[in-house]
Amino acid sequence: LNLLRFRDTADYGPNDRLPPCSGRAAYYERYAPAVTPMVMALGGRVIWAGSVLDHPVCPDDERWDDMLVVEYPDIESILGMFRSPEYQAQVMHRTAALADSRLIATREGEKP
Repeated sequence: LNLLRFRDTADYGPNDRLPPCSGRAAYYERYAPAVTPMVMALGGRVIWAGSVLDHPVCPDDERWDDMLVVEYPDIESILGMFRSPEYQAQVMHRTAALADSRLIATREGEKP
């Protein structure tokens, strides 16, 4: 489960050589197109993606713009991807894009 809060303007820091863009654009136009093929190569897939409409049960300072649910074959796959040089070359776009985020690993369990 990915919870995302975007910066108004992507922040690449003082050594920024890229054209300015919004945090949303940095995520969906720079980060996601590079990383999605990596996810798919591992056997992963995006199950659901959408915008958060409201936060009825959430602390006042915890607000999210978008949510993604991504399925991976196992936890080792995603952790290995995070360590890979290919992913490390792209993660700057995610960092620049997001004011805050949560990545929560889950597994399907017995239904109540």
